[in-house]
Amino acid sequence: MAQQMSFNKNDSAVVFIDPQNDVLSEHGLGWDLVKDNVKENKTIENMERIFKTGKAGGFEFFISPHYFYPIDYGWKFNGPLETIERDTKMFARRGILNLEGLSGSGADWLERFKPYIEDGKTITASPHRVWGPQTNDLVLQLRKRRINRIILGGMLANICVESHLRELLEQGFEVAVVKDATAGPRHPEWGDGYKAALINYNFLAHAVLSTDEVIKAMQAT
Repeated sequence: MAQQMSFNKNDSAVVFIDPQNDVLSEHGLGWDLVKDNVKENKTIENMERIFKTGKAGGFEFFISPHYFYPIDYGWKFNGPLETIERDTKMFARRGILNLEGLSGSGADWLERFKPYIEDGKTITASPHRVWGPQTNDLVLQLRKRRINRIILGGMLANICVESHLRELLEQGFEVAVVKDATAGPRHPEWGDGYKAALINYNFLAHAVLSTDEVIKAMQAT
């Protein structure tokens, strides 16, 4: 059974996955699949509450973003969701070293999160190339700051967030998932991604907490 966790700004940090327009904005390419769950969980509002509390309390924040570059459209095989992302050009950028067209695009940060992410203190990892952090430098960035405990949230619950959870556990981190600071897609054939994620969170994470519980724990340090 998952347990409560305490957090200390010296060894604990918040990791948010894909706080980007394509999965959090009503104009995003993935909005139709996630909008119901985002609204039910108040995902955006809860992520912002954690941003505000954590920043005020001196906690570090790490962002693991999802980008697709032109070179990625040459991949010879893809899974079902990767195929959708490729075909719709979700999270698309014009190049690794090219910021042209990024501002306001689906790959850009949700506008209300920009003051927190672009404050000069938040650590943005290189992009994960599929779902998990095995292909970016998130673990290195966490290790270099001696982070041992992670408060995990963001998008999508059953895909990138769960993939990050599994890899971070394998890497020896203690991880609490914030169950209402994430959301999952609902697909007419594939099912309810959020319900699937919650089941696995409870089997895997050291704690599965609400935003209220996380804020209380952060303020107790």
